[in-house]
Amino acid sequence: MCNLYSLTKGQRAIIELARAMRDTTGNLPPMPGIFPDYAAPIVRTAQDGVRELALARWGMPSSQKALLDAATKRAQKLEAKGKPVADFKALLRMEPDSGTTNIRNTSSAHWKRWLGPANRCLVPFTSFSEFNKDHGGDVWFALGEERPLAFFAGIWVQGWTSVRKMKEGEVTADLYGFLTCEPSEPVASIHPKAMPVILTEPAELEAWMVAPWEEAKALQRPLPSYSLSIVALGSKNDNQ
Repeated sequence: MCNLYSLTKGQRAIIELARAMRDTTGNLPPMPGIFPDYAAPIVRTAQDGVRELALARWGMPSSQKALLDAATKRAQKLEAKGKPVADFKALLRMEPDSGTTNIRNTSSAHWKRWLGPANRCLVPFTSFSEFNKDHGGDVWFALGEERPLAFFAGIWVQGWTSVRKMKEGEVTADLYGFLTCEPSEPVASIHPKAMPVILTEPAELEAWMVAPWEEAKALQRPLPSYSLSIVALGSKNDNQ
C-alpha cells in the first residue's frame, strides 16, 4: 500500500503534460513528502468540462461497512465502560474516516459509482515510497534518478461530507485516491502485495481521463519490470 509519495516538479510541467487548461492551486511549493489526508494536486475534469489542476485531500470515502464496523466497536467499548449509546445513527455519522488512499477492487459496488470519466483524475508524482523494515525503512521508487514527472491513475469525489479527524468535526472536502495493481520489480521485492497504477504516456493519460471504463480498466496493470528504480532509502521525504 502506497501511503507516501513526493511531487517536486512545478505546476507548468504538470499542466503541460496533463493538458490542463486551468490552475486553481495558487502557488504550489515542492512537496517532498505527501502523506494520507494531505491536500495535494490532482488533474480533474471540473463540472464545467474544463480540465484543471486543483487541490484535494488524499483519501477517498471508506465503505459504509468499514464505518459501520468501526462505529459498532466504538459503541461496544463505550457500553463496556457503562456508557450506553442512545443514538447509534448519530455515533455512526460522526465516526472518523481518514479515507482510503489506495483502490484495488474496482468491481466493488463502493468504487463502481466513481469509475466513470467524470470522477477519474491524474495524480502527479515524482517518486513514491513503500515501507520495508528489512530494507532500511522507506524505500523510494521513481522512473529514474532525475525523478521525471508521471501520474497515478486516480479517482476523486467532489464535496464529500464526513469526519476526517475528531478535532475537526464534520467537514466537506474534495477527496481523491489512486488505483493499485500487482507489483512488478523492483517494487515486488520490497512490497509484494501491490504497487500504484502508473501512467507515463500521453495516450494513457488521455485514455484514463476520457475513455469508457471498459477501455480504461486495462490501464490497471503494473509497469514492465524494472521500469522503476530505487532512488532513496530510509527517509520520510524524497528531497532528491
